[in-house]
Amino acid sequence: MSTFIDLLRQHHQALDTEYSVKLSNDMRKAIYAMLVCKTAKQRQSLWACHHCSHHEQTPLSCGNRNCPQCLQNTTSQWLTRQKAKRLPVDYFMVTFTLPFELRVLARRQPKALYQLMFRVSASILKDFAARQGLGNIGFTSVLHTHSRRRELHPHLHIVVPNGGYNPTRKQWRKGKKGYLFNAFALAKVWRARVLDAIKKHPELSRINSKTLPKKWVVDCTKVGHGLPALKYLSRYLYRGVLPDKDIIAYDEQSVTFRYKNSTTNKTAQRTLPVLKFLLLILQHVLPKGLQRVRDYGLLSSGAKKLRLLIQLLLMPNQNWLTQSNEVITRASRICPCCQHKMHCIGITRTR
Repeated sequence: MSTFIDLLRQHHQALDTEYSVKLSNDMRKAIYAMLVCKTAKQRQSLWACHHCSHHEQTPLSCGNRNCPQCLQNTTSQWLTRQKAKRLPVDYFMVTFTLPFELRVLARRQPKALYQLMFRVSASILKDFAARQGLGNIGFTSVLHTHSRRRELHPHLHIVVPNGGYNPTRKQWRKGKKGYLFNAFALAKVWRARVLDAIKKHPELSRINSKTLPKKWVVDCTKVGHGLPALKYLSRYLYRGVLPDKDIIAYDEQSVTFRYKNSTTNKTAQRTLPVLKFLLLILQHVLPKGLQRVRDYGLLSSGAKKLRLLIQLLLMPNQNWLTQSNEVITRASRICPCCQHKMHCIGITRTR
């Protein structure tokens, strides 16, 4: 049982009483899903042993993307797919961050704001690539909503291959060595386009742009051939906001968790009252229908044939396209009576 879900099960009624106004419908749905996850209220899988006729029933997981004890296989599957898309070139990770003053919009209208961030960041990267004559580029954008202290901190991590494809000449245009785009120029355009998009959006236009800082933060860092960046991003996709191993102490009144301080790069601790801790984590529940990960251009699902052509053009050796040895594991169970493999014969319906 997850430590977070155990705390939620003990204090969800008090949480609803204390912070009823702050709990959105998406948060409430996530809470309910986590409370019934792998319990008798959930559907159950039926298992049978054909060797000794032993039968078992096992409660299913909820499958909610915010549940810390679900979707572990989904993470490895996503990473496997991303590895197959990699090109044999240098990669950069571009990070677009919203200033503190705009985080109030992330609480009021998260879906509208996050969709705006995806749209604006994609347009900026495509325009900068066209300005440098790179042609068609590809990139993978991943939305993160929290800082290391788990405060609300919306930002986009975007993994970008350094180069682009010229469809006319059918050639790969290699980017400059050790350089993708100027981070300061990206930050200026990021600020201007986000504010312009907010002004034009009917649900976000109430923000006072005069109180916003003049300088915004955009980071552009080389990350080798992309694999370290993809592994870093995969840790936070489908495993919840805070791993159970980082919750080091809790009781009826408070919870203590550890995190890595971004300034000192050392492990630090933070202690909060239980209800505030639960709300701290639940504020990162994403709205229904919002995709956390999006692939663009050459890395999109519709560019599979073109991507294979580019991989063949750039292939430095025959091992680059070797199939991964990772195998997608399926649920299995061993019979406690005869130690033979059991088979799933069906799923029960909830009443």
